[in-house]
Amino acid sequence: MTDVAPRLVALAERVLEEPLPIRVRAWDGSEAGPPGAPVLRIRHRRALRRILWSPGELGLARAWVAGELDVDGELYDLLSGLAGLLWEKDEGGSPERRVLALARDPDIRAAARELLSLGGLLPPPAPPREEKRRRFGARHTPGRDRQAVRHHYDVGNDFYELVLGPSMVYSCAYWEPGSPGRTPTLEDAQRAKLDLVCRKLALGPDRRLLDVGCGWGSLVLHAAREYGVSAVGITLSHEQATYARKRVAEEGLADRVEIRVQDYRDVSDGPYEAISSIGMAEHVGRERYLQYANGLYSLLKPGGRLLNHQIARRPLQDESAYQVDDFIEAYVFPDGELAPLALTAGVLEEAGFEVRDVESLREHYALTLRAWVANLEGAFARAAALTSPGRARVWRLYMAASALAFERNRIGINQILAVKTPVSGDSGLPLRTREWLGG
Repeated sequence: MTDVAPRLVALAERVLEEPLPIRVRAWDGSEAGPPGAPVLRIRHRRALRRILWSPGELGLARAWVAGELDVDGELYDLLSGLAGLLWEKDEGGSPERRVLALARDPDIRAAARELLSLGGLLPPPAPPREEKRRRFGARHTPGRDRQAVRHHYDVGNDFYELVLGPSMVYSCAYWEPGSPGRTPTLEDAQRAKLDLVCRKLALGPDRRLLDVGCGWGSLVLHAAREYGVSAVGITLSHEQATYARKRVAEEGLADRVEIRVQDYRDVSDGPYEAISSIGMAEHVGRERYLQYANGLYSLLKPGGRLLNHQIARRPLQDESAYQVDDFIEAYVFPDGELAPLALTAGVLEEAGFEVRDVESLREHYALTLRAWVANLEGAFARAAALTSPGRARVWRLYMAASALAFERNRIGINQILAVKTPVSGDSGLPLRTREWLGG
């Protein structure tokens, strides 16, 4: 009998109380759902057991990483179809809460029994090995931060070269209009972003730059090569540091660029004229934001500039209710946290900074993520060989879902330019704002 897919679709619509916007193809060859809709392929009944034991996002993610769920066609289309069910419901309408709320309904209990019969009564499958195991102790201590950062970044520089391209910049690019007849490439956009940061910081030969969370060294290299600065880049990843030092040596910039494996809390060799923090503050944690801001403030000379480039989430009525997505916490950025823009700006001001400019790059990050997904999908077998099939699937899902989140305005990304304005009140910025735009 080939009836698994129709039964699953009927069960899903019963629990969700609305039509399922995707088509399902089950391991028995059956299909059900709207004709022409994106197709979710359930390769193994084990996927159902994962969802039964972890309803909602985490169970689905584990099945995806394990290869028990797949998509026929475009992943973006499938995620768009599921977005309204998984991510864009109010809290009372989330799948987990809805299942719990309906648990006493006899029809729902019957549906759960039917799902058990389809998935099997065996114990829950072990999570895929790519999942970060449960961590104990206080969050955002130096030791725990090192473990979290290395889980994400120490997966092989060859893998990151494949995904990020030659620029090796793992943050939002800046997509400027191309010249007539030429569309900007990812490399063009990343170069434009590095240059934008350098101009905002007013870098020059008389300046000393600290890049907090320097990654593979792209910004400090660009700043030293194009603007003549002396630069220090810090990272917690040994793999990133080794790669960055090799690039510095190959470009003959060892006299102007230093790469350290160092926690931002341990930097003590200020003052600097400029500090960049590009995609690093997401790892800091809400309980450490003020410590982070105070530390950067203390490392700047009076009149020095900070460029804080950070993903932002939408504010909540009750900020204490904020929780990181289960998939992100388990597979992507352990202990990572997003803050609303106003919270970040407020903490910088509390530390003493004068916030002078805020620029949203939300649409730019969506374009960047789509370029990274294209790189990954174009060489998926190679990516899986360099890490693991599960890790490559984590990245494909994470980047595609993130692209849609930026496109749908669920999250944003902002560059905040702040100044350690001296007592005299002279910020060092001209009356004409955004002088870095030129013209």
